[in-house]
Amino acid sequence: MFSKPNVEQVIALAGLFQACHLVEQLARHGRATSDDFATCIHSIFEQNPENTEAVYGGAGQLRLGIETLHAQLTLQRNGNASDALRYAVGVAHLQGRLMRDRTMLQTISSGIERAKNQAQHFSETHENVIASLADLYQNTLSTLRYRIQVNGYANHLQQNDIASRIRALLLAGVRSAVLWKQLGGSRWHLILYRKDIIKIINKIQSKL
Repeated sequence: MFSKPNVEQVIALAGLFQACHLVEQLARHGRATSDDFATCIHSIFEQNPENTEAVYGGAGQLRLGIETLHAQLTLQRNGNASDALRYAVGVAHLQGRLMRDRTMLQTISSGIERAKNQAQHFSETHENVIASLADLYQNTLSTLRYRIQVNGYANHLQQNDIASRIRALLLAGVRSAVLWKQLGGSRWHLILYRKDIIKIINKIQSKL
């Protein structure tokens, strides 16, 4: 039997759902909240954090992800939000494939380091940095047999800057999925301990 979920696991899950919700927003509406987007991108570069919250700059930066996760677990999602769940499941699957491919892991690690150096000259969300992260995702995770199909409007998805942001967000989602796994998270937690996760979410929200 798995141990009950903890706050750190839920924070990592919220990071995953925030990235996936933003993918849905960009694909369907062509826009995403800049602060929420910046939080996801920051998580990619925070490789040696003091704690889980530090990956995202604090739990307060994950309000969108926490709300999205809560909606999924309490079945309050609407038609659009269901895409976020599908993306989260897909990203978790990619994470599992990635952890079995040491060569790809090293390639991604080196690519993130290069993008981090770029960010020091520009900013973490500068278009050049996002393009680098997008290329990294496209040249690694996107080459796996399993690929995430993003639903949305063609006039959004065909714009290079939106496509790049979506790929960068999927990379951020994988980073959160890796963190969740490292913290002992499992898909069985979502099945067996849904009510416990909801209680933790409510506790986190009460402090925000």
